Amino acid sequence: MAEQLADLRVGLIGAGNIAHVHVAAWKALGAHLVVYSVEGAETLAKQYGLEVAPSLDALLAEVEFVDIVTPSPTHKDIALAAIKAGKDVICEKPLTLTAADSHEVLAAAEAAGVKVYPAHVVRYFPEYKAAYDALQGGRIGAVAVARFFRQASSPAGAGWYRDVARSGGVVMDLMIHDLDQAQWLCGKVTSVYAVQNPPTVDGISPVNVSAHVTLTHESGAISLCRATWGVPGTPFRTGFHVAGASGVLKHTSGVDTGFVEELQKDADTADLLIPAAALGESPYLTQLRELAIGLRGGPEPRVLGADGVAAVDLAEAARLSMESGKTIELNGAVA
Repeated sequence: MAEQLADLRVGLIGAGNIAHVHVAAWKALGAHLVVYSVEGAETLAKQYGLEVAPSLDALLAEVEFVDIVTPSPTHKDIALAAIKAGKDVICEKPLTLTAADSHEVLAAAEAAGVKVYPAHVVRYFPEYKAAYDALQGGRIGAVAVARFFRQASSPAGAGWYRDVARSGGVVMDLMIHDLDQAQWLCGKVTSVYAVQNPPTVDGISPVNVSAHVTLTHESGAISLCRATWGVPGTPFRTGFHVAGASGVLKHTSGVDTGFVEELQKDADTADLLIPAAALGESPYLTQLRELAIGLRGGPEPRVLGADGVAAVDLAEAARLSMESGKTIELNGAVA
């Protein structure tokens, strides 16, 4: 595996918060990183010892493939530029902000003979992968009802997140992970119904907002997804509850971790032998390793370009449902 990833030369586009996580993973894989960003490239490069490209074109000319970690509204144009240059693309979620744009990016990649892999990292979290494997193995029979939730401190108090045209709102930004999970675990979706409280007004999202989306799957299963941007300081929590014909799979982060750390009396001075905690490697590392292997001609990863497009399709259908108050059939009809 190490030989398969030898001499990786990756173009990192963007220098915001998520860039730090990607840099750590690429460095763990031994990749040489070239970074380009409108802002922050020099600071990021100094912190991690990266090479800085003076322009996007310069970066594209000297890397094997790109990893796009810029704000959501820039994904389409950067991905298309990389594809035009003949480069494979890894792109943070969402692939783009509209279904039409996502289909355009995928079609361009197919025409150019390059690959686009969306970074839907939740597929690489062990709890979700364990659920997928259990379902594939028939452990709980056919799924009847699945529930997914995700909450985080709202990013919409300042900056571009409140502008739904630029962020996609809480559904496109946060719930898209669970929309992807619902389809990965329960199969193709045929209809979408969604509500949001408080509603978006004149294209501006509330700072504190919760969205609920009901998905009907081709199999007959129903998925219920909830995403919340909470008050500042709200802890990040996520989980699922999948009920099948013969059992239930469930997980809640922060509760069912299987690891509890307790401080012992006088632990700061005592000579204690405490075993190291083995909590596994970062899902971001697992993800980028698998995607890079796929781009190097190895097995296809567990998430493909079509999956990124499908997630955006579902998020857009949810927005249309919230606006119309009606169920959106994924053949384009409105019920």
